Amino acid sequence: MTSKMFPPTYVEGFHDPEAVKAMEYKELGKTGMLVSKLSFGCGPLGCHYGTYDEADAIEAIRQAIKRGVNYIDTGPWYGQGRSETVVGKALKGIPREAYYIATKVGRYELDYDNMFDFTVEKTRMSFKKSLELLGVDYIDVIQVHDIEFAPSLDVIITQTLPELSKYVAEGKAKYIGLTGYPVSVLKECIEKSNINIACILSYSRLTLIDDALLEYIPFFKKHKIGVINAATPCMGLLTNNGPPNWHPAADETKKQCANAAQCCKEHDVELGKLAIWHSMQYLDVDTNLVGIQSTKQLQMNLDVTQNGISEKEKALLQEIREKFLSTVKNQHWEGKEIHTYQIAMNKNI
Repeated sequence: MTSKMFPPTYVEGFHDPEAVKAMEYKELGKTGMLVSKLSFGCGPLGCHYGTYDEADAIEAIRQAIKRGVNYIDTGPWYGQGRSETVVGKALKGIPREAYYIATKVGRYELDYDNMFDFTVEKTRMSFKKSLELLGVDYIDVIQVHDIEFAPSLDVIITQTLPELSKYVAEGKAKYIGLTGYPVSVLKECIEKSNINIACILSYSRLTLIDDALLEYIPFFKKHKIGVINAATPCMGLLTNNGPPNWHPAADETKKQCANAAQCCKEHDVELGKLAIWHSMQYLDVDTNLVGIQSTKQLQMNLDVTQNGISEKEKALLQEIREKFLSTVKNQHWEGKEIHTYQIAMNKNI
């Protein structure tokens, strides 16, 4: 659609009409959902990205929706329900038709013993709790979180996905999605499952240092599966503040990204802004899901979505790519987290 038309989520008297007109919208796969170019990632509203001001985060969500950001993504894993709780508070009083809400099942707690559970029973309990915490009657997109950690894909295909399809049949969920770091696993799951999968969420795989997602986009497009490009600042790696301690990237990769960040600081430019703009240039993506923790971050993201970056910033981006990011040898950390998880679980046997 053109940016001059209002999406189905537009509510007269609630939205800022000029802001909504300025936002671009695309259909998410074959869902009929017209999603904003920028969507609101609520991962940072858990415990993984440091402390934040809850009132400001709630205000950021409310402002984002009023200004045309209509896709909000959360999950139980982010602070063991804290993110969903904060989102639920933010959504109070906002017309339900004004936004799409996505949450997840499958990944839960920080300790390895209870981190993943893709069984029917746990999925049922989790989904029910998500509805309660979010304060909604239905979820627009219910996603299986990080499917590569399941004991086998068969568990996802024979247990988790059929259970989610029941919620769709009951009207408690509209669509089913998958998330994961290795894009190949998302493709394999779609090929093997007979459940209607509407979209995939791929994170940190279409960034300034890794474009692995591009290879798989033709497959997803052929099957009319929506593509959500998440974590374009690479979970803090491509920001001036740098990544959290737990970040799985190689030390050499972190060092080169830190050098790029230092160069940006010297020019008074936020590396995260450049990273987000870069990823937004790929037109085959349906929405760019960026983690947002504050009204200040929201404003930066809206600005880069609608106004792009200056010529000076484009020149700086070119410089840091040539000097630092093009030399990164370990563009990804595929398999590293699974290996760590398996070692931890073997110790517990």
